[in-house]
Amino acid sequence: MEITAKSLILDLLTATDGPVPVRAPMRVATLFGITENNVRVTLARLLARGMVERDERGQYRISEKAAAVRDHVASWANMEERMAPWGGGWIGVHTAGLPRSDRAALSRRLRAFELLGFREMEPDLWLRPDNLRGGVKAMRVRLCELGLDPEALVFVLSGMEWESDERARGLWNVRALQAGYRKMRDTLQRSAKRLPKLPVEKSVVESFVLGGECLRQLALDPLLPEPILPGNERRRFIKEMRLYDRLGREFWWQFMREHAEEMSSPPVQVHALDAIAPWRTEERRNR
Repeated sequence: MEITAKSLILDLLTATDGPVPVRAPMRVATLFGITENNVRVTLARLLARGMVERDERGQYRISEKAAAVRDHVASWANMEERMAPWGGGWIGVHTAGLPRSDRAALSRRLRAFELLGFREMEPDLWLRPDNLRGGVKAMRVRLCELGLDPEALVFVLSGMEWESDERARGLWNVRALQAGYRKMRDTLQRSAKRLPKLPVEKSVVESFVLGGECLRQLALDPLLPEPILPGNERRRFIKEMRLYDRLGREFWWQFMREHAEEMSSPPVQVHALDAIAPWRTEERRNR
């Protein structure tokens, strides 16, 4: 994914526990060839759209409007804790009665389905295995927090005939998911060996970009149950990402110390927000 002023700002603000002075994104932006003026203009646009907030001291933080997506992305290290044993049932969402003319609402709806691993089995019928903690009640809340229309019908579906159940299980490309875990794990290992040999600025850039690619993959992982997708490869990938995250933090702290800047977390932690924000969902649909 191309690093833009918008993605950089959102990632930096999402990664921190508190407000960030404007000099921080400006400093980091230089590593990616992004000008200070571009950062200022982009900050103003994000403020106008309600994606970021500014306090009385002129410091910025991510807004509550983006909080649900931020929290979903930032929980990657413990994502498997959201899983529960699967009894073979499904959670369904019926969208036939929802409006289609509001493109922004449609984008938010599709983003919610994408983040929580739903697939469309039939027109207007979205499914995922009922294997996440809290069951349908918690799923309804999470879907709405992430953008689903509150009036959508969310329900438990069980007892499907064999043919339909098999078709539902085939909605996810299991081979591609497994191959993706292995590929990203190998890429992380190669990068981890290379980073200590690079100048700190290049190490920050590489860890930022690669960390973002991995986190986007994790944020969009459907967390399928073992009968559909064995979880060993996913767990190996997450373990490798935890190691890489710690390594990336070391280079981040070194860079910020050298430039006398202070931030509470390095951006490698959550470099994924812009890629799965609602405007990105709409862009993908229009390609």
